[in-house]
Amino acid sequence: MDKTDWQKKGEGHRQRLREKFLSCGIDAFTEAEVLELLLTMGTPRKDCKEMARALLARFGSLAKALEASQAELEQVHGIGPANSFALHFVHGVARRYLKERLIGKEYLRSTREVADYLVHAMRDLGRETFVAIFLDASFGILGSETIAEGSIACATVYPRELIRRAFDHHAAALVVAHNHPSGNLAPSPADRELTRRLLAALALVDVQLLDHVIVGGNGQMYSFADHGLMASIRQECQPLLGGR
Repeated sequence: MDKTDWQKKGEGHRQRLREKFLSCGIDAFTEAEVLELLLTMGTPRKDCKEMARALLARFGSLAKALEASQAELEQVHGIGPANSFALHFVHGVARRYLKERLIGKEYLRSTREVADYLVHAMRDLGRETFVAIFLDASFGILGSETIAEGSIACATVYPRELIRRAFDHHAAALVVAHNHPSGNLAPSPADRELTRRLLAALALVDVQLLDHVIVGGNGQMYSFADHGLMASIRQECQPLLGGR
């Protein structure tokens, strides 16, 4: 088979993948096929099937391949800057989409979508990051921001900075989240103390703290509210809040 025949065969295969997506959607694809089609965006005239398989062999899953750094991706045979850019770009687009689709939705009715956004945005981070989701008086989602980034051990969060951001968004309530890169979801004593401090500080300016969510490196989550910790901490803070 000469080079022209090889190129025609490769283009026919890529076209079949595109048609498969248009007719059946992404759920009909294997993880290798998803990676293969994404890689062709960086090198459209190159056969990317073996590279896709190599990525799965190296990282174990589609999610972990998308979350890998550029340097890690380019350690895989055949992956160059154009391919790694294509994977990073798609991952960034997905993160932005998940964030922006929350705006205007009621938090209490959209917890699954909020969870999807937090997990996608935070599970692959190598150091602790603290995020706030700002809500209006009806718990409609106004937006989200990264408030602090720290070492793998802890993130420094100043209540006054969180209050300032809440005022910037005209928020009446908020939900905070941070990641545990180690994957351990159990809230530490420091996590509980931080929640206590934030709840008390926010209450003094009439902003509710509804929940504190921990995202593990394995994509799982822990909600203070769901486990009764928010109610317990709120009760502990009552003497400080004067009935608020």
